[in-house]
Amino acid sequence: MCGICGEVRFDGSSPNVEKIESMTDRLASRGPDASGTFFRNNMGMGHRRLKIIDLSDASAQPFVDQSTGLAMVFNGCIYNYPELRSELEGKGHTFKSSGDTEVILKAWAEWGEDAIPRLQGMFAFVIHEELSGRTILVRDRFGIKPLYLNESDKHLRFASSLQSILAGGDVDRSIDRVALHHYMTWHAVVPAPRTILEGVRKLPAATIRIVEADGTSSEKQYWVPTFERSQEDEERSEEEWCDLLLDGLRTSVQRRMVCDVPVGVLLSGGVDSSMIVGLLAEQGQTGLSTYSIGFEDANNEKGNEFEYSDLIAKHYGTNHHKIHIPSSEMMENLPGAIKAMSEPMVSYDNIGFYLLSREVAKSIKVVQSGQGADEVFGGYHWYPPLQATSSPVESYALSFFDRNQKAMASHLNPDYLADHNASLAFVAEHFSRPGAPDPVDKALRLDTNVMLVDDPVKRVDNMTMAWGLEARVPFLDHEVVELAGRMPSRHKLAHGGKGVLKEAARKVIPSAVIDRPKGYFPVPALKYIEGPYLEMVKDALTSQAAKDRGIFQQSYLDTLFAAPSDHITPLRGSELWQVALLEMWLQALED
Repeated sequence: MCGICGEVRFDGSSPNVEKIESMTDRLASRGPDASGTFFRNNMGMGHRRLKIIDLSDASAQPFVDQSTGLAMVFNGCIYNYPELRSELEGKGHTFKSSGDTEVILKAWAEWGEDAIPRLQGMFAFVIHEELSGRTILVRDRFGIKPLYLNESDKHLRFASSLQSILAGGDVDRSIDRVALHHYMTWHAVVPAPRTILEGVRKLPAATIRIVEADGTSSEKQYWVPTFERSQEDEERSEEEWCDLLLDGLRTSVQRRMVCDVPVGVLLSGGVDSSMIVGLLAEQGQTGLSTYSIGFEDANNEKGNEFEYSDLIAKHYGTNHHKIHIPSSEMMENLPGAIKAMSEPMVSYDNIGFYLLSREVAKSIKVVQSGQGADEVFGGYHWYPPLQATSSPVESYALSFFDRNQKAMASHLNPDYLADHNASLAFVAEHFSRPGAPDPVDKALRLDTNVMLVDDPVKRVDNMTMAWGLEARVPFLDHEVVELAGRMPSRHKLAHGGKGVLKEAARKVIPSAVIDRPKGYFPVPALKYIEGPYLEMVKDALTSQAAKDRGIFQQSYLDTLFAAPSDHITPLRGSELWQVALLEMWLQALED
């Protein structure tokens, strides 16, 4: 829900009104229903609104509370805001709106930093305190809602998208070499606070940053995941874990129905999204709208999973929308999908979510989606080998990383090569942290709190919000994730992966969906690049802009052009698509 932006100055000047308005305009797709700006002393804020909760103008933003001197812009949804509101009313607070935005402000006024762990939901917000001159920036536990930053000793600029930051002007657009190393190694994952551009950073997930009036600041991580467990947890049976998980998921999907507009489901036909539909049906939801998308087959790979989404839709009698995208339409819309990316994201899912969101947004504003289940419950192929490894960092890298340091040196031109193996060092440091003694747990913690944030979660946010569609992710309810962290990894890896989730699902949805081969969002035309797709990526990588930038060695590009299908990464991605996507994204920033 919504897009936010703004700037706070530390040099005695006031924010430029035209720049804040330009930044706000760049967020129009995230909030097509209303727009507003607010200026006070050294602070300027902009907001684009998608009306989801309290459809009246009483919840318009930027939201200013005269009684406390607080002003705020907020992107997201607080699922437990009715309960928090009641508690705050009991403490004497009065409200002029019926939405969740004002609840956050009153909660901050009442509890300060202690208010943040009370919030259940997805959120990125910025509060400005008139009396102290402080600015508070907060991001939810899993970074479901983005918050990009640009700062100097004179200012701090923030926004829901990188493009909005750039609209403020005077941003260093040079390539961050460490971020590029992550992008090329870790399947386009660039962990916070970095982005691919030197001049743009992002607030890490689960973080409160407090900026004083003079520009000095401090950061605090308010939620830390743990994979430590009691002896009782170690001895608990699979059946007991299934029952606990079902209770947690029932609560999670119910929370995400808090809304003043209808809520649908993105139904891929996999266990995760099917489970959401089943649990909602179990709770009495009728007439639920579900949506699936498929593409043309290529290289003997099927381009859709309608067989399974149809099964679930028929079983529960949903109002099902099946969308088939011909290859020509996909290619026509690729530039739009790339332009919608706040950061370059290589997964083929992007165009799928982009076009699916375009169609869904024609009839509904809010959906639930199954992202996060693989990372939280151990559904990927690189987890089982970690069970017996004596070198978890190396085993993880061997399964996940797109290329090693030696290959990197022959793919990037020297000016762009980081002077150390930054990605391997990042994983090693993360694995060494306390709280996850088991190698599988180390990987699950990393993937849930880093990879997931800067790949699947970011992808869903960017592609849905490109069309003013809000996606809610019940598998990333923090209480569900905390429960999963207590489960011994053997239960998660059982039955071919996601064992506990699969066995819990058998009590809710048809087994045919559970016992099917694991699927991914199939877009085979971008994996086996040929014909017009090959011409498109060649044009991008041989353009004058690409030559002037000179990121990639020409010999490497020539090798990829000669046989694109021969260069597939361990995660079944195209190396050619990876390098072309980066260049196309950089060129799109200039438009």
